[in-house]
Amino acid sequence: MMDIDTIREELWSLADAKYRQFNSSLMPGTDNVLGVRVPLLRKLAGEIARSDDWRTFVEESDLLFNEEPMLQGMVIAKAKMDWEERKHYMEMFVPRINNWAVCDVYCNDLKAVTTNREKDMWIFILPYLQAAPEFERRFGIVMLFYYINQKHIDFLFNYADTFDHPAYYTRMAIAWLLSACFVKFPEETMAYFKRSKLDKWTYRKAIQKTRESRRVDKATKEELKQLLRYRLRSR
Repeated sequence: MMDIDTIREELWSLADAKYRQFNSSLMPGTDNVLGVRVPLLRKLAGEIARSDDWRTFVEESDLLFNEEPMLQGMVIAKAKMDWEERKHYMEMFVPRINNWAVCDVYCNDLKAVTTNREKDMWIFILPYLQAAPEFERRFGIVMLFYYINQKHIDFLFNYADTFDHPAYYTRMAIAWLLSACFVKFPEETMAYFKRSKLDKWTYRKAIQKTRESRRVDKATKEELKQLLRYRLRSR
């Protein structure tokens, strides 16, 4: 029986006190971490997803520990179901995301679903790109990583130029997205950086994340550094 009490006991058995301390330090304000490593969560999620009553766990809303919604997201991504049912559970789950780790792990686990339902997922994430709650907005932005391609690159730049959400984790997601765009489309993203309408803070972070990439050469990093200085002075 995959009820919340049974699964909670399993999570306790997998908890690592040292990892709990480390993981908690990465999520300021999150004090309900058990300390279960992500690979162990994914293994458990696979077991739950293969069971007949995985829906019982996914629909549970009385959650105590950070690993519980993370595990629910994994199960939603892994369990066999048609698109309409998966869409229903994704809509139910996204508002439960309450920190960057739950968000990003969930987005990562949706890779196979996105690959198989690229157009459907695109339509699904569009409303979240305008969502007010911080982590619903971050969910939408992080899902855009699957659409860094020739077809969507102009949309991504246009979205960045209209982005105005004030929360830290949404702004960092935009910076991270643009740095990933630079790796795949360096000329186009450099041109975007030269005309960008991003606010100063997010623009600075986008250049910083790009310059931190090992896939950007030294000369280009220096060019980005000089561009940053010029753009900030000229604003």
